[in-house]
Amino acid sequence: MNLAPTTAPVAAAQWTDLLTAAADTCLAALLDGAGQDWSRPAHGLDWSCRRTLDHLALGLTGYTGLLVARPDDRYITLFASLDPQAAIPDCLDGLRIATSLLASTVGVTTADARAWHPWGHSDAGGFAAMGITELTVHTYDITRALGLPWTPPDSLSAAVLARLFPTAPSGHSPSDTLLWCTGRIPLPGLSRRTDWQWDGTVR
Repeated sequence: MNLAPTTAPVAAAQWTDLLTAAADTCLAALLDGAGQDWSRPAHGLDWSCRRTLDHLALGLTGYTGLLVARPDDRYITLFASLDPQAAIPDCLDGLRIATSLLASTVGVTTADARAWHPWGHSDAGGFAAMGITELTVHTYDITRALGLPWTPPDSLSAAVLARLFPTAPSGHSPSDTLLWCTGRIPLPGLSRRTDWQWDGTVR
């Protein structure tokens, strides 16, 4: 199998803009399904669609906290969650806040800063890429469950692949490659992955 990085690395200053773009496209797609039944399971997950939103808020806030606290051996002790009684559009506002906090933190974090993550100690760009991965992949999970046609944009997927999946297979669209790398779909000649992780280490 031919393995190669998908695209050139993204400059540090671009990650804030990429996070904002990810929030815009993902939240717009999720808002289209706001009136549907979010208690149904997200595609391929044990979580409901609503529980998947809560996971996103937790993850994005957690990445922000890691960049601020910069621990070298553990997660931070701050947890964030969405109001379980709130309407879905209001939950999406909460998710936009969490993304904005991460983007702002990425924008002011120095290039030499490092923080712990179980899949590789990382820098601001790495945590931004993790946030984009969470947003795009779980938006895919939710929209699939709600019957909405949506896939991660190639521009976001390519940036994430270069940063977190340096041995991703070549010869496929960035969107399909990201979905394969995260265990969502098979690719021609490549079965769907049942075990995967990214590599957040700085290269």
